[in-house]
Amino acid sequence: MSEQQKKLAFVFPGQGSQSVGMLTQLAADYPEVKQTFDKASFVLGRDLWALVTSGPEEELNQTQNTQPVMLAAGVAVWEIWCKHSAIRPAWMAGHSLGEYTALVCSGALFFEDAVKLVEARARFMQEAVPSGVGAMAAILGLDDNQVIEICASVAGTEIVSAVNFNSPGQVVIAGHKAAVERAAAAAKKAGAKRAILLPVSVPSHCALMQSAADRLDEFMQDIALATPKIHTIHNVDVESHTAPEVIRNTLKEQLYKPVRWVESIALMHNKGVTRFIECGPGKVLTGVDKRIAKDAEHLAIYDPETLNKVLEKLND
Repeated sequence: MSEQQKKLAFVFPGQGSQSVGMLTQLAADYPEVKQTFDKASFVLGRDLWALVTSGPEEELNQTQNTQPVMLAAGVAVWEIWCKHSAIRPAWMAGHSLGEYTALVCSGALFFEDAVKLVEARARFMQEAVPSGVGAMAAILGLDDNQVIEICASVAGTEIVSAVNFNSPGQVVIAGHKAAVERAAAAAKKAGAKRAILLPVSVPSHCALMQSAADRLDEFMQDIALATPKIHTIHNVDVESHTAPEVIRNTLKEQLYKPVRWVESIALMHNKGVTRFIECGPGKVLTGVDKRIAKDAEHLAIYDPETLNKVLEKLND
């Protein structure tokens, strides 16, 4: 492995980065986009690319559509990269759903199996908590421990906890709607710059997802997993695993345990990564990661211009 590869990581976004029309510019120049979406559409029996190109937005944002769409988007960008560059990263990671994309791209999971898996994951998550019962909120401007303590102090008989440690000063909480609202109000009182309820129907990565995790675990018994060919950092324990049964268990735990994104980026940076490339629509992770590994280079690939920019930088 070259020095350049040792210093390179690819990261994959999760839900929230989707938008109607995403990757259409890339698809105009690279057939891999449509080919990847066609494979996913065949598995699920519905046209995901039509949903991406034409919407409606409300349908695209339904969890059972968003998860396979985002998986296909990240894999499509990776396929294009692999066709046009011989350079491979030493490290990969994905935020929440993006972890599945990373596992496909690292060779641990077949794409078609991953499509079935994330669609089932989305269904189990939606069915675990009735609509209107759960909620999530972003807390900006407090440190992690403050948010954790606030959640513990207002939970009462309900569930609310810190679930996404996205960047310094940006933590997402999830749980019962009333408890999340109490925690958001308490965070503002404690000096948070903002406490914003998120437009989601599923309280991800908290204890309310335990039943979904159990169903996912059962579903995964029929899914083949292999040792990743590229080190892939998992959200729940900030480690890279090689044993399929351990990977399977981390995916189960990911549903009801926090996404430790700050630690994941910091670990790769400490291992020598100086360049992070976000694969997929938008640049949400790029913005977040800049606040974690401040002296690293952060790039995103989501259209022909950004692809060419990254190819030129890495081929210098």
